[in-house]
Amino acid sequence: MEGTGQLPKFAEDAYRVGARQEDEYDEDDLWLLPTAEVPVTNMYRDEILLDDDLPVKHQAFSPNFRREAGEHGTETRGYVRVHQFHKVELVNFARPEESYDRLEGLLDEAEEVLRRLGLPYRVLDMCTGDMGFTQAKKYDIEVWAPGDDMEDGPEEGGRWLEVSSVSNFEDFQARRAGLRYRPERHESAEYLHTLNGSGVAVPRVMVAIMEYYQNEDGTVTVPEALRPYMGGQGVIEGHDPVGESALGAGERD
Repeated sequence: MEGTGQLPKFAEDAYRVGARQEDEYDEDDLWLLPTAEVPVTNMYRDEILLDDDLPVKHQAFSPNFRREAGEHGTETRGYVRVHQFHKVELVNFARPEESYDRLEGLLDEAEEVLRRLGLPYRVLDMCTGDMGFTQAKKYDIEVWAPGDDMEDGPEEGGRWLEVSSVSNFEDFQARRAGLRYRPERHESAEYLHTLNGSGVAVPRVMVAIMEYYQNEDGTVTVPEALRPYMGGQGVIEGHDPVGESALGAGERD
């Protein structure tokens, strides 16, 4: 977590195991995974890769745990902001002169998920003030959630939800974690560039799907790209009425 930049600056956002949050941490502490970026980047910690190895591309699906410290108010409620969620993480190692081309490739790979789902989305090129201290360049990808009225009020309705972030860290993480490569066998090792991105955050994409594909009768149309994984099911109809709802529907005496 130090190598990827979560510690020490963002310690309060992570879940710590076996110690009080306010205690000073040491190298033997245990922490719950904030993102798969941490273990995947450190697969090559203190290693020297060969030029032929690059670019290295990995993806990992994992549960993630975040305290979201300091995040209070209406946006912390519901399925949009949760403390445990699943996410696919894309981690790449590249030659310095090729890292920004790889960043554009990562962005396209994250966008492809949303294109296949048919969800309206936008890409933001983030300014320095909206980036973390580890990042050299960052894109945010946001999908439109038409039923979420937290931002503009019920008379307006809808807001943009961040579902992916794609970043180039240049050699920041490489220097912290000792990630190097040797351009030629006889040349000195150099620090490579690391990049990562979210394949999309599952809970927020679920929110966008349920809102964007919801029909007037309350059913939800399943996007074409997901139907093969749901046995061909085209519509989600919900469950039968229960309790007082069943009484109101005349299904119980």
